Amino acid sequence: MRPQSETELAELIRSANGPLAIRGGGTRMIGRAASGERLETVELSSIRLYEPGALTLVAGAGTPLAEIEAVLAAEGQRLPFEPPDMRGLLGSEGQSTIGGVVAANASGPRRVQAGACRDSLIGVRFVDGSGTIVKNGGRVMKNVTGYDLVKLVAGSYGTLGVLSEVSFKVLPAPEAEATLLLSDLDPVRAVEAMSAALGSPFEVTGAARQVDGTTAFRVEGLDLSVRYRVGRLTELLGRWGDPQVELGTASAGRWAEIRDVKAFHGREGDVWRLSVAPSTAPGLLDRLDAEALQLDWGGGLIWALVSEGTDLRARLGPIAGHATLVRASEPIRAMIPAFPPEAPPIAALTRGLRARFDPRGILNPGLMD
Repeated sequence: MRPQSETELAELIRSANGPLAIRGGGTRMIGRAASGERLETVELSSIRLYEPGALTLVAGAGTPLAEIEAVLAAEGQRLPFEPPDMRGLLGSEGQSTIGGVVAANASGPRRVQAGACRDSLIGVRFVDGSGTIVKNGGRVMKNVTGYDLVKLVAGSYGTLGVLSEVSFKVLPAPEAEATLLLSDLDPVRAVEAMSAALGSPFEVTGAARQVDGTTAFRVEGLDLSVRYRVGRLTELLGRWGDPQVELGTASAGRWAEIRDVKAFHGREGDVWRLSVAPSTAPGLLDRLDAEALQLDWGGGLIWALVSEGTDLRARLGPIAGHATLVRASEPIRAMIPAFPPEAPPIAALTRGLRARFDPRGILNPGLMD
């Protein structure tokens, strides 16, 4: 099913006799395979409002991400949260949609400075599991439900409702960017260096340790400001080595590879994503027994490539963070839950929210179990 309008979407959901498998562009297929008839949002596609002077963009949920990024780039603007392209990592095809980005709360390396997708989201329209059109935030500021739906929907993977429209604040693209590189730092020293850089007043917008041991630090902004901050960061990072500097397209290309976890593309094995306190990351790495590792967000995000069928949660035991199975075969995803178990109070809240917004349990059932 491919509804052509929000009204048709609401009618399809209202009249559904069984489960619905919600899909945008099909590029971020994480979690267990949802059962039911496929409902695709790709026809809900257009930029409904774009006011560069107000730094505001409103688009249908099925609008290709690439189209939005091109329109913004033409005006010297961008989405602040740097959404990753997961096709190479997951082996998926198609075009990422802006609704899929929101449903996954997809956020890249710039999250350390600009926040996650949900932090740039100012409004949503969606259809809940009863077929009711719900509006919250953006041009409709009154929250009649009592919930902050903008925050709830981001990262809900279509289990609370099917997005039809999203609204964002956008930001100017930087005039210049540069990346400082330190070679051969072990994880402990890399996290120390990244923490120092992120805690400095020099507005670092990316801090990551790549698979080959290169630790990268990005600064962006006006050209003179970037030059000044590169100089000061070079002094700050001197205790960890002699930083080399990449500029312009070379810097942008490196961060695209980090954002999309390119080092794992085409390699066999399962991929896990761990969100932890940066200070705890080095102590986890040996226990992961991974074939390859990438640290992002100053060490707060760990990408781990492990042998097929590895249950990292069982291997690690309780940790102060979350472990998500991002890539694995369907049989493995059926055995190992992709998403981490919730504490009982949070699980009770989740059940209550799903009962409120999807009382029939028809929206992507089982996907997040």
